[in-house]
Amino acid sequence: MEQTTKCQTDEFWMSEALRLAQKGHGFVEPNPMVGCVIVRPDNDHGQVVGQGFHEKFGEPHAEIKALHEAGEDANGATVYVTLEPCAHSGKTPPCADALIKAQVARVVIGAGDPFDQVDGQGIEKLVAGGIDVTTEVCIDQANELIRPYVKRVKHNLPWMVAKWAMTLDGKIATATGESQWISNASSREIVHQLRGRVDAIMIGSQSAEKDDPLLTARPPGPRTATRIVLDSSASLSLESKLVKTVAAAPVLVAVGPEADCKRCERLQNAGCELWRGTSSVRNDRLIELIRDLSNRGMTNVLVEGGGELLGSLLQLGQIDEVHSFIGPILLGGHNAMSPVAGQGFDSLKDAKPFVTQSVREVEGDVYIVARSMR
Repeated sequence: MEQTTKCQTDEFWMSEALRLAQKGHGFVEPNPMVGCVIVRPDNDHGQVVGQGFHEKFGEPHAEIKALHEAGEDANGATVYVTLEPCAHSGKTPPCADALIKAQVARVVIGAGDPFDQVDGQGIEKLVAGGIDVTTEVCIDQANELIRPYVKRVKHNLPWMVAKWAMTLDGKIATATGESQWISNASSREIVHQLRGRVDAIMIGSQSAEKDDPLLTARPPGPRTATRIVLDSSASLSLESKLVKTVAAAPVLVAVGPEADCKRCERLQNAGCELWRGTSSVRNDRLIELIRDLSNRGMTNVLVEGGGELLGSLLQLGQIDEVHSFIGPILLGGHNAMSPVAGQGFDSLKDAKPFVTQSVREVEGDVYIVARSMR
């Protein structure tokens, strides 16, 4: 394998493993993204003899991929892995056992795995097998990588990603509802990439009625998202693009407890799944729904509006990540629509804080990604 000219440090090699891990986004869920680099201390800089990442749910984990590439060179080497190796048999055998069998000398771990069948047991098994273990290297970056997975495992809730396109003055549509197009074609291509990496895409009934969206990834991504409409009265039109394309991608209509049975039956006969909430309170029903999505194994849910839905999620503390596309136009108007509506907060000190992850220009648009603070 190619040698590096940089100094051999745990942080450097862990950063390489983290970079590899990100390649699994959209492919590995509900598993976490994991990367692994195996290094031999054959010179002052170290030499990579094996590397890998978890490429797809159900397929070999990152450690197994890296060990297979390293072969006999894994004996006596140092393994850098972004997440604690598993100690249990699931769809694949325990990675901790494979590392012990390969007789690696040292394992350096980024983050611990909170899954109850791992959660320290992988580290214990490695130590019992005579392997030197170092933990919490680049731990902040490693934990950030797996936040969606951790939220689902620890709280039984999916990672909720809000997306919107808005003007320079923060408007997503005119007072009459016109919104196509605030962002440019290149920004919309990024949205299609986002859609292809999530388990579900959620909108409110007003967005479904006004925009008649398709909500599919074009071209298709690694995942086919379930398209979810929050429609308390089951009013979604049978002539909508969503219903007409139900054979191409699932449609789930979330209705209230008082929704008309005949309307529900018509949607079911058209191929939609009906989910009926038990609470008459909108926000209670919303949290009930997203918890059910987690129970189904969904990790990432993209929310494309409208403002009332995003306002409810904000009130519930359930906006984890924001993808905001800002088009270089001014719209103005007291009644022009904003991305997040609802009750809001009366004081700035109550506002939910986010950390900016990236800002970049997309052919004139500004694309901002931010994540909620822990």
